[in-house]
Amino acid sequence: MNLPVIFRILGVLLMLFSFAMLPPLLVSMYYNDGVAYSFLTTFFLTLLSGFILWAPVMKNRRELKTRDGFLVVTLFWTVLGTFGSFPFIFTSSLQMSVTDSFFESISGLTTTGATVLSGLDDLPKSILYYRQQLQWLGGMGIIAIAVAILPMLGIGGMQLYRAESPGPVKDNKLLPRVTETAKALLFIYISLTMLCAIAYFLAGMTIFDAIGHSFSTVAIGGFSTHDASIGYFDNSIIEVIAIIFMLISGINFALHFFAWQHKSPLHYFQDSEFRFYISMMAVIGLITVLFLFFSDVYNFKDSVFKGLFGVVSIATTTGFSSADFTVWPTFLPFMLFYMAFVGACAGSTGGGIKVIRVILIIKQGFREIAKLIHPNAVIPIKLGNHRVPDRVLESVWGFFSVYVMVYMVMLLACLAVDLDITTAFTAVGASINNLGPGLGDVAQNYGAIPDAAKWILCLGMLLGRLEVFTLLVLFSPHFWRS
Repeated sequence: MNLPVIFRILGVLLMLFSFAMLPPLLVSMYYNDGVAYSFLTTFFLTLLSGFILWAPVMKNRRELKTRDGFLVVTLFWTVLGTFGSFPFIFTSSLQMSVTDSFFESISGLTTTGATVLSGLDDLPKSILYYRQQLQWLGGMGIIAIAVAILPMLGIGGMQLYRAESPGPVKDNKLLPRVTETAKALLFIYISLTMLCAIAYFLAGMTIFDAIGHSFSTVAIGGFSTHDASIGYFDNSIIEVIAIIFMLISGINFALHFFAWQHKSPLHYFQDSEFRFYISMMAVIGLITVLFLFFSDVYNFKDSVFKGLFGVVSIATTTGFSSADFTVWPTFLPFMLFYMAFVGACAGSTGGGIKVIRVILIIKQGFREIAKLIHPNAVIPIKLGNHRVPDRVLESVWGFFSVYVMVYMVMLLACLAVDLDITTAFTAVGASINNLGPGLGDVAQNYGAIPDAAKWILCLGMLLGRLEVFTLLVLFSPHFWRS
């Protein structure tokens, strides 16, 4: 384990993160909301801590190994979540405990969108902005930003890219150099954010709300500046804009890159994962709209807008709400909640198991059925015209198995700290899928559940954001032995 290099990278990343306190500091000064001191204090503490880690080992130029990359990514998300909680702790008007502050910070950075706060409409503007910004930074991953910058400081970035990038295949690069890949992804991410903010503003949001909601929409986060979320605006055009950008952000960003590079959208429809993703949204959306209408929950127009918004928001693991889906009749809330387990596409800002893994699991299931009938048949599994290697299939099944086991253990742990079965089942699912809203006692916010449950769910958020293995590999004896 190359500790000097790890400390050097953590120091650099912390110093970079300290500058994330400056925009909310400016917002606080503009609105004169009395919170500027919290962000100024956090800025200096974070910058100083990063410098203390970096300065003693700044001349260490050894290359980062893949194993070190996993440790850096896990440590950084944990450390970043800790320092990210300071503005909540230092703002006395919030009266937030250390547990609640860390929960809110981790929820933002992992783009989960679960909150312990209520009365958002009355909170200081700078705190509201800061929550949205946390999600935006976490959406593409602060590591992606670091990958673009660290090579300039003599630190290799491919190991961080492998540890951070989501999906079953970690080594696919859009461009020959990982730095150029990170820059391309960030360009797309920032461009989508700007387009989303402009669209929200033109549809009737204030500049503050437009920027804040564009951050959480493109990041597939779900935090809002209002208790009623998107429903606060009561504007069908805003709901349509949110649906469009949630769908776009749930698509593999590599497809966005190729579409932009070749100036053609046809590349999307050649991708198996994209076709499944859109078809899934369409089918579940149709079922939801028809059920809401024929159950007399809404008229036809509201059934279409509320139904499609709920499907896209939950299925992409964004977690916005334009209506309270938890009170919809019979099976709808649970059907939508199950959709979050599938989640968005690999290589997107969304959570969940990822669509590509679900496709491979389904194909593998059908192959096993076919082999019962034809035991000696050789039946390859393909995505498009490409055969999927057995190693990839094994990794997908391994991920799914560990995912289910982790879910079961966390569910039992939440039941052990006195959550009821509905609350525990959905809270764990919402955390590990980076969804946010659940059912039962966590339908509105997570403020009322025990502190022990919040720490369990924080672990779930990290597991979901780092796709389980990146974190669990640290508990393997082989990791420390090799």
